[in-house]
Amino acid sequence: MLIVRPSTFSDLASIEKLANHNSAKISTLPQQRDKLSEKIDASIRSFAGDESMEGKEQFLLVLENTDTGDVLGTAGVDRCAGNGQPFYNYRQDELIHSSHQLHVNNHIPVLYMTHELTGKTLFCSLTIDTEYRGTEYFELLSRSRLLLIGLFKERFDKDIIIEIQGVSDDEGGYPFWDSLGRHFFDMDFATADYYSGIKSKTFIAELMPSHPIYVPLLTEAAQAAIGTPHPLAEKNCQLLHREGFRVGKHIDIFDGGPTLEAQVGHLNTVKSMQSKSVKVSESTRGGVKYLICNGSFSDFRCVIGQLTDGIGDVIRINQALAKDLNVSESERITFAVL
Repeated sequence: MLIVRPSTFSDLASIEKLANHNSAKISTLPQQRDKLSEKIDASIRSFAGDESMEGKEQFLLVLENTDTGDVLGTAGVDRCAGNGQPFYNYRQDELIHSSHQLHVNNHIPVLYMTHELTGKTLFCSLTIDTEYRGTEYFELLSRSRLLLIGLFKERFDKDIIIEIQGVSDDEGGYPFWDSLGRHFFDMDFATADYYSGIKSKTFIAELMPSHPIYVPLLTEAAQAAIGTPHPLAEKNCQLLHREGFRVGKHIDIFDGGPTLEAQVGHLNTVKSMQSKSVKVSESTRGGVKYLICNGSFSDFRCVIGQLTDGIGDVIRINQALAKDLNVSESERITFAVL
């Protein structure tokens, strides 16, 4: 059985293996063991309601095969983008350059550095074993966060953002970074991205120009990269668009990838989810596939299972599903159509 649950320190070795796999290169999951350990620790304290994490909670969920104990994927949620520091992006805008004498009126696209998305809830650290990338379990892993947020709206911001990895070239370089950021940082993309992940992000404000960046002055490859997702991120983008996320005006400051934005109340999973009291039976037959979670925050569990919904506030589930969700008779489950 594959379930989504909060991460624990016993997952560290499996998560490290995932983070260092080639397929995880488009994830924001750190690759260093000490940083992964810190991320798990922050998640444990956040789920436990540690007062020191108040306002900057970081949650890390894992997809576990309960038959083997293997962790097959991760999905993160940061209560506040930036976690107490400025969360930098470029905002796409335009300036008008005109001359009445020459009868010229040009709209020039520009990029402004901003941290106006700071404090919004951020989806991050999504990665999954390549064997499961094209399966329904990818949807389970990604959408489980929506059920968690839908159940506990008061713990999150009303706006959610997701930074999507930008495009790279055939040599592994990033056209947007090579045309812009490299000139101010004097380092390659990997190094800058590493510092952004493990050190204070104040170096971004210290080194990047504060004046508008005129897009036509960038290389053609860099211009094409603006707001373009990495091919490996396409499936996730499609899922998120179906949920109600839309491409905003902001792009990643390093690779130019798009930032998707949505309000919690407008997301399809949140709007359609239902909660009912369970009746545990020895067995149940048939039904429709649902994403199903328990009602616990600190011991959150989410799975794919079959349910036969009906009229009333009670729904029958079998003993195996009750065990996977860690629910007992008369406790409540929440479900949304897969």
